Amino acid sequence: MAGTNRFPRQHRLRSKVEYDRVFERNSRSSDAFFSVLARPNETGHARLGLAVSKKAAPDAVDRNRLKRLLREHFRNCTALPALDFVVSARSPAVKASAAELRASIALHWQKVIERCARS
Repeated sequence: MAGTNRFPRQHRLRSKVEYDRVFERNSRSSDAFFSVLARPNETGHARLGLAVSKKAAPDAVDRNRLKRLLREHFRNCTALPALDFVVSARSPAVKASAAELRASIALHWQKVIERCARS
């Protein structure tokens, strides 16, 4: 998956059931920019689901920027184990720089991976 420009279907959470599974039992990490939930899966690879609401980012341009940045970081992260991730954006993320957002999400990946490994 690393180095490709695509975000293949098998690396996405696509249905309500898949999202609900992550929401019901998860490891959580959050800060001012994002809340990240993660749960182990049986697919053999990491999958990403995004929840960027109009409340957090009222303008479509901002929502799309956040989603694009999150997908890009997820694609370029080669060391993610078989976990389902759901990332929710918070309103301060709209004003943050790309570097701040990348640093934040990298820290979240690390935290939830450690928490999932312990459980």
